[in-house]
Amino acid sequence: MSVTNTIGRRKNAIARVYVTAGSGNIEVNGRPYTEYFPLETLQQLVLKAFAATNTLGQFDVKATLNGGGVSGQAEALQLALARALDEINPEHHTALKADKLLTRDPRMVERKKFGQRKARRRFQFSKR
Repeated sequence: MSVTNTIGRRKNAIARVYVTAGSGNIEVNGRPYTEYFPLETLQQLVLKAFAATNTLGQFDVKATLNGGGVSGQAEALQLALARALDEINPEHHTALKADKLLTRDPRMVERKKFGQRKARRRFQFSKR
């Protein structure tokens, strides 16, 4: 089997994933994913696509993540893995779609406007 290359994005995080047949080794930026994502909830996010398709431990994953925060990177990796599994075997499409793993979350941070303190928060108003 050749290498499957996909990309996933969430907020400002970008995940590039290279999936090959193997023993279930997941490496993120040169480190094991359990070390890169210390929180159990983020580790479950990473494995959710494998759990939905019953392919846990069948593929080796090398991922490069940059940008954004830890949770955004975990969700970007989740999308990239789901796209890779869908590309490897199109029969997984319905299972991944049912768990909403193939949908890109479009929500981004709203830009700050001039004349205001934040995107929507105004400066404090003083009547006198």
